[in-house]
Amino acid sequence: MTDKPATTPDRRAQIDAFARRHYFRWPEALPWLAAIAAYFVFDSYHALGAQIFATILFALSLDLLLGYAGIITLGHAAFFGVGAYTAGIMAAHGFSEPLTELLAAAVVAAMVGFASGVVVLRTVGLTLLMQTLVVAALLQELANKAHFITGGSDGLLGMTINPIFGVFRFDLYGDTAYVYCLVVLFLGWLLARNLVYSSFGRSLTGIRENVGRMHAIGAPVDRRKIILYTFSAALAGVSGGLIAQTTSLVGLGALSLGRSGELLIMLIIGGIGRLYGAFIGVPLYMIAQDRFAAIDPVYWYFWIGLFMVFLVVFARGGVLGVIERWRVGGSRE
Repeated sequence: MTDKPATTPDRRAQIDAFARRHYFRWPEALPWLAAIAAYFVFDSYHALGAQIFATILFALSLDLLLGYAGIITLGHAAFFGVGAYTAGIMAAHGFSEPLTELLAAAVVAAMVGFASGVVVLRTVGLTLLMQTLVVAALLQELANKAHFITGGSDGLLGMTINPIFGVFRFDLYGDTAYVYCLVVLFLGWLLARNLVYSSFGRSLTGIRENVGRMHAIGAPVDRRKIILYTFSAALAGVSGGLIAQTTSLVGLGALSLGRSGELLIMLIIGGIGRLYGAFIGVPLYMIAQDRFAAIDPVYWYFWIGLFMVFLVVFARGGVLGVIERWRVGGSRE
């Protein structure tokens, strides 16, 4: 009978690191500390900050699909738009309690995600990409045809949002919206983080890397992809609900290909499949958009495109990819 091989120090360190992967690390507090500090330093940008936080949640929901499970989609705005219209229609018809609206936005978006996921996730590659795009296009046309409910091309107006807990009233300056969106983002991030670092999340990485091997070991690949797709849709629906509540306007653009494309650009800037890429890519993109539009109102998108070219050439893997390569290079010296 042979002895069991001894565990090397390097191997033991890897095992310990894997066992502690779900522990909170101090760099994870940086985005939240920065957001709290920005509330006091940039008090005239609270409305923009609220939209940034809601969009980060939207990008985070896409990163779960694309970065961890390898599910390619160009129709993720479908769930964002469903959530936005759900919250908006409720607010326009007297159901103005904000937390109830968010819950309804999550549930309806999750239902749409599950129903569409059962169909589109049977395909892969370019076919999957086109299927997701078709789902968003169909929902956009449905919203346009149902103009008597959604407002059609004119947008959904007349929304009234009650104060949160009957105390914290939404205002034009975005003070309440800033804190509200930040708290919801934090809760959504906690859910996403727990999922990523769970055994379920590790299996998603296996599906992304080698789906054939995951089938071979008996993993329920299709079921897990549908569960993730539904969860991601719910997060996107909450994000849409936040935008509807804080801007009091929902239009057909919430379901458009352009919104899905912009979201993908934001993730590329920050870094796909790193959980925190959304926290970097979204603020960089939206602040750059705000600044470029102020400097050059007509051709501001040209500067966004130029920025993307430089990023793809000199910063592959996004900003977080550059940071990781710098850390690895520094540790080897």
